Amino acid sequence: MKFILLISNAFINTMGITQPSPQAANRAAWFIVVMLTAVLAAIATIAIIAIHWASSH
Repeated sequence: MKFILLISNAFINTMGITQPSPQAANRAAWFIVVMLTAVLAAIATIAIIAIHWASSH
């Protein structure tokens, strides 16, 4: 859990987002980690499709 909080705090501080309250910190951490993972998965999928498409032409 500390690693997830570290990632979310780094994201919050980098983007200049207001720090969540202690009660909402865990929920915000999970939300940020899930969203970052989804974005990275989407980017990887697009890259794989683009490489496959480029190599087949």
